[in-house]
Amino acid sequence: MNEEMEQIIFQIILHGGNGRSSAMEAIAAAKSGDAEEARKKLQDAAEELSKAHHYQTELIQNEAGGEKTEMTLLMVHAQDHLMNAMTVKDMAAEIIELYEKITEQRGASI
Repeated sequence: MNEEMEQIIFQIILHGGNGRSSAMEAIAAAKSGDAEEARKKLQDAAEELSKAHHYQTELIQNEAGGEKTEMTLLMVHAQDHLMNAMTVKDMAAEIIELYEKITEQRGASI
């Protein structure tokens, strides 16, 4: 694996991890009743995952253009990390919405 490929893979891991962390922070904010912070953290997660997706797309475009991509354990880890982070972000959005509905039904604000 060349150094450029390694850097791209680490960017996917970095931004995927940041996105997952922000999504988890969004859930924690919703749980504590801070809807505004929850939405902000969810947006932060989306931005980080967008960055990771950009790097992933670069790899896909390179391969589509005929450049062979060496499949390493590190590459698999990066892809797994990103997909899990995207799932956590999607679930965080659902959890935040549930907290909002529960709070609304109780007559208080989240």
